[in-house]
Amino acid sequence: MEVTKKVGSLTITFEGETQKDIVKQLSSLEEVFGESACGKCGSENLRWVVRENDGNEYYELRCLDCGAKLSFGVNKKGGGLFPKRKDGEGNWLPDKGWTKWNNKTKQVE
Repeated sequence: MEVTKKVGSLTITFEGETQKDIVKQLSSLEEVFGESACGKCGSENLRWVVRENDGNEYYELRCLDCGAKLSFGVNKKGGGLFPKRKDGEGNWLPDKGWTKWNNKTKQVE
């Protein structure tokens, strides 16, 4: 069965054989593409960015107004993306995972 769904600012068409398949795909799509506003300032002026450093790729959604970013991790199985909403110790980050570099304090906020 073919499904068309508006997720954030995108309209996505995909196929699924069962309801479970469709719900799994919707869940993944909405988790990654469902962000429509910056978690720091609320701006909708966002851009997808893929950076490379030493052969590693980093996936981010950046706010073009305040400079905050939401980083995405890559699943070991399947290679799908997920938003990083926790720190290295497993604690929830403020602002739904959106972070911003403070040049004065030289820290991520």
